[in-house]
Amino acid sequence: MTVSRRQALGIIAVGTAGAMLANASRAQAATGKARIGVLKFGTVSWELDTLKHHGFDTANGLDLEVVYFAGEDATNVAMLAGDIDIIVSDWLWVSRQRSEGSDVTLAPYSTAVGAIMVKQESPVKTIADLKGKKIGVTGGPLDKSWLLIQALTKRDHSFDLVAENEIVFGAPPLMSEKAMEGELDAVLNFWHFCARLEANGFRRVVGANDAARALGATGDVSALGYVFHEKWAADNPDTAMGFVKASAAAKELLARSDEEWQRLSPTMRAEGRELEVLRDRYREGIPKRPVADEQADAAKLYSVLAEVGGEKLVGKAMEMAPGTFWPELLR
Repeated sequence: MTVSRRQALGIIAVGTAGAMLANASRAQAATGKARIGVLKFGTVSWELDTLKHHGFDTANGLDLEVVYFAGEDATNVAMLAGDIDIIVSDWLWVSRQRSEGSDVTLAPYSTAVGAIMVKQESPVKTIADLKGKKIGVTGGPLDKSWLLIQALTKRDHSFDLVAENEIVFGAPPLMSEKAMEGELDAVLNFWHFCARLEANGFRRVVGANDAARALGATGDVSALGYVFHEKWAADNPDTAMGFVKASAAAKELLARSDEEWQRLSPTMRAEGRELEVLRDRYREGIPKRPVADEQADAAKLYSVLAEVGGEKLVGKAMEMAPGTFWPELLR
C-alpha cells in the first residue's frame, strides 16, 4: 500500500508517522530515478545515509543516487545546469532565482539554525551584553542568521552590532577554534558547530530562531530545503513526492531511534556528549508545522532581510517570490 500525499505532508508537519515504516517494510521496486547533490561532510548526508541504508527510497518508488560535491556553489551550478535533480539550499536563494526567471522550488528540510555562543563563564547573558565585544561570524556579512540578529539588536537595544563591535568573519571550524581558545568573546556559527561547542562548555545567548520569532515569525521556519526545478517535479510527480516521503521516513527514524545515531557516529565524527547534543539539536530542527505556515513566516522574514541586506542579498525583489515553497506541499 502506498502512502498518500496527505500522509506525507502530515509527516512533514509533525515529524512522525508510523505509515512510513509500514510502507518501508513493503518495499516496492523503484520506478523513478533522481540524483541529489550534497556536500560530502554536510549534515544532510546523515539523513541521506539513513534514507539509503534502510531503503526508504525504494520503498517509495525511487532510486536515489547521492552525488557528493566539494562546495555549495558547485551543487547550485550543477542543479541549474540540469546535471543533478535535487540540492539543498535556502529559501532566500530559491526566491532570488525565481525572481530572475528560474522555476526552482523548495521542500522544507530543517529548521535548525545557528546561534551566538559564549563560554559558560562568560559575563555575556543577553544580546545587550554583546556591545563592544569581539564576535566571530560564519557565513559572511549577508548570512541570514547574522542579519536577523542584527535587526533584532537594532530594534530592541538601539545599537549596531557591526558598527559597535569588532567582527571577525571566517570558516566555521576556524571560528569555533578561536572561540574555544578565548580569542573571541562570542561566536555565531552554523547549528552543528554550535552543538559541538555546547558539548564542550559553551552556551547559547540568542539563536537565529529566537530572532526570527521576535521579528514576526509565529514558529520555526526551515532554514534549508530540498530544492529542485518545478518542471522536473511536474514531469516526475511520483519521483518528486516519493523523495519527500523517503526524507520524512528517514527523519521519523532519526527522531525516535538512538541506535540509528550510534550507527551514524563514525560518519558524523562524533561520540559521547557531542553525539548526544548533535542528535538532540537535529531532532529539534525536524520541521513540525504545516508548510503553508512556514511559507507565511518566511515571507515576513524575507521583508526584514531585504531591508537589512538590500539588493546584494535579494536582488531587486523586495518580496519573496510566489512558488518559493513547492506548491504541491500546500495542497
